[in-house]
Amino acid sequence: MGASSMIVLILAGLTFGIIAILLARLVNKGSTNKQKGQPYECGIPTKGKTWIQLNVGYYLFALIFLIFDVELVFLYPWAVVAKKVGWFALIEVIIFFFILFMGFLYAHKKGALKWV
Repeated sequence: MGASSMIVLILAGLTFGIIAILLARLVNKGSTNKQKGQPYECGIPTKGKTWIQLNVGYYLFALIFLIFDVELVFLYPWAVVAKKVGWFALIEVIIFFFILFMGFLYAHKKGALKWV
């Protein structure tokens, strides 16, 4: 696979994307309903300013949660084959937990786990 196949793949992706957007615009009736532009929160009308800036700490906290959550998903396949693999699997999971714990310590040191 050379540069020519990469160019063909990029052109194919762009073509399919453009065709999908044009087809959606052709099929869609469109609506100028004023209510469609209003912010919506669980059926309750919003009060006050709806465009507010959120603290980036919430975003960091969520990302760290996702990272540790996804890492724990890798423990299931390990648990399935741990008995067959033996001591090597135990050493592997100890190294895995060590790396995970070092990431946790780094996040704690940087203050990413403090709820604002």
